[in-house]
Amino acid sequence: MRIRYLALAAISAAVVATGVSAQTYPTKPITIVIGSSPGSTTDGLARAVGAQITKDTGQAVVVDSRPGAFGGIAAQNVARAAPDGYTLFMTTNTTQAANPHLVKNLPYNPIKDFTPIGQLVQGYMVMVVNPNVAAKTVPEFVALAKKDPGKLTFGSGSSSARVATEQFEHMTSTKLTYVPYKANPPAVIDLVAGQTDVMIVDLTTSLPQVKAGKLRALGVSSPHRSALLPNVPTIAEQGVQGYEFGYWNALYAPANTPAPIVAKLNELVRKAMATEQVKHFVAENGMEVKVSSPEELGKFQAAELDRWGKIIKTAGIQPE
Repeated sequence: MRIRYLALAAISAAVVATGVSAQTYPTKPITIVIGSSPGSTTDGLARAVGAQITKDTGQAVVVDSRPGAFGGIAAQNVARAAPDGYTLFMTTNTTQAANPHLVKNLPYNPIKDFTPIGQLVQGYMVMVVNPNVAAKTVPEFVALAKKDPGKLTFGSGSSSARVATEQFEHMTSTKLTYVPYKANPPAVIDLVAGQTDVMIVDLTTSLPQVKAGKLRALGVSSPHRSALLPNVPTIAEQGVQGYEFGYWNALYAPANTPAPIVAKLNELVRKAMATEQVKHFVAENGMEVKVSSPEELGKFQAAELDRWGKIIKTAGIQPE
C-alpha cells in the first residue's frame, strides 16, 4: 500500500509541477512536431489527427515541420521541450529505431528522451523509377543495375527509404549510388525531374506522381499487393524472395510527461484514428490503422530498435 501511495504521490507531484491535469488538459494549442516536410505521410497524418483533436477539445493543433538529419532535428526539439503535453512528436521508425544504427553520436536518445503515447499506423512502400529508366519490372531493373554498377542513383530523405533501397541492393547483389535529401518529398521531385533514377518510398509521397505518369511503379514492398496499385506485383514475387519492408508512425511526448496527460492523449488519438475521416486518409495512402497503448508502443519500439539494427548490419550499412 505504501508503494502504491508513493507512486500516486509522485504522479500528482509531476502533474502539479507541470501545471496540467487530465481533467483540464488541453487548455491551449498543441504543437505536433514532425521530422519531414509538407506533403509527406507523417505531415498528412499529423494534420488529419490534429484536426480531429481540435474538434474534440476545441484547442488548435499546429503541425511544426522540421526536416533534416533524418528527423533528428525534430527529435532534438521535442526532447528539449517541456513535458507538459503541449509539444508532441509524430514520427516513424526512422528516428526511433533506425537512426541509432545509422548515425554516429546521435544527439538524442530514442528511448530515454521520449514518453510513448501510441502507435498509429503501419505502412509499406513502392519502388518507383523515372520513366527514362529502361526497366518496367524489378528483374529488368536488376539487370540494368548489374550491367553498369553504380551508374543508377537513388534518392532518400528518410532512413526507411535509404535502408529499404540498400537492403534491396544487398539482396539483389546490385550497386546504386546514394543521393541524400532532407526529406522524401524533395527527393521525389528530383526523381520526377530525372536528377535521380529510383526510390523505394512511401505511397503518400509517390502515388500522385505514379498516377500522373511521371513515375513508373515497379513493385511494392508489402507481403501482398496494394489495393491502390493492384496491377503492380510485390518485389518479392518478382524474384527477390523474402524482401519485405515497411514503416510505422507513432506519437510521443517528451520524457517525464505526467501519466494522466499521456493517458488523455492516448484517448484522444484512439478517438481520432477511429473516425471515418482519418481512416479514409490512412486507406487512401496505403496504410493500416494500428493503434496501441503507451506500454505497447514502448515494447514494440524496443523490439524494432533491435530488428532494425540487424537489418542494417546485414545490409552492410555503416553508421556515418
